[in-house]
Amino acid sequence: MADIEVAAAVEMNEHACKTYRRNLIDTGLTSTHLFDRDITELSPSELMKKSGLDAKKCDILLGGPPCQGFSAHRLSDAGVNDPRNALLLRYFEYVRILRPAFFLVENVPGMLWPKHKSFVDAFYSLAKSARYGVLDPVVINARDYGVPQNRRRVFILGYDRRRIKEAPAWPPKPTHADPGAESALPHWRPASLVFDRPALRSDPNDIHMMHGKELVATFARTPANGGSRKDSGRVLPCHEDHDGHRDVYGRIDPKAPAPTMTTACINPSKGRFVHPTKHHGITLRQAARIQSFPDWFIFEGGLMAGGVQVGNAVPVDLARALLAPLRKAVLSIRAAEETAAAA
Repeated sequence: MADIEVAAAVEMNEHACKTYRRNLIDTGLTSTHLFDRDITELSPSELMKKSGLDAKKCDILLGGPPCQGFSAHRLSDAGVNDPRNALLLRYFEYVRILRPAFFLVENVPGMLWPKHKSFVDAFYSLAKSARYGVLDPVVINARDYGVPQNRRRVFILGYDRRRIKEAPAWPPKPTHADPGAESALPHWRPASLVFDRPALRSDPNDIHMMHGKELVATFARTPANGGSRKDSGRVLPCHEDHDGHRDVYGRIDPKAPAPTMTTACINPSKGRFVHPTKHHGITLRQAARIQSFPDWFIFEGGLMAGGVQVGNAVPVDLARALLAPLRKAVLSIRAAEETAAAA
């Protein structure tokens, strides 16, 4: 959708691979070579050879190392030695060998916490030694780019100093703004856009969790359009000792951007994931819409596996917006190199 050819993709989640093949490869939308492998067991040289990147340059390398080790839900020093954090450094092995003009890393804001500083510092050190310039990490909210969701993530952009003298202007300027701000930009898109239209009749992702009678009754007592757990009068033992987790079992407010879609976004016990007016959690299709996936995109593996894929994804519209200036820069670089070679 960003008019970029995807030469290769690496993914170890079985259901995500089936989803990728069904929607993108089997339909002929892309000729991507999909490696359904653990990236620690796949060498960059093998990827280059099998995907054709040994014969042509890699322009952009995207990476989203698992974020759980950096997550805000991991308290105290939890996650400091999480082996998944080391995948950030493994990712740079691919940068070093594929030598893209640009690389872009995505992760949760917790990645920038002091307790994870050693991993981020090591990443920047590797980039500097490989003659890559790296911009300071930037926290981007998807709602500022037309996604109907309040979702903050960290992005780190690097560029090859051998080919590029200075980084392009990045990230691109937001396309949407707070309704209360003095701005000519369109307002943030509300969640109502997701819920105001029905799913397709044959949509296998138009499914939600089946709840017991007690929970359905709780949702019925929860005010529509943004009501919270406390409004229902339901108090669990785990809620008696502290006042946290206020959003669990809460309804989504359709007038504002939806909350962050996590890997448990279809489970009301994990966040504010109850339908604005109906007495159940949001459907997998509604969660996918909040991530700006088109309705023709089908997630394999059922409700839980689909929720994991939706929650792990970078919102489609945000990804397209962030890649647009990089695509433009790559084409400019190519043109300059061709002119220099012909001179």
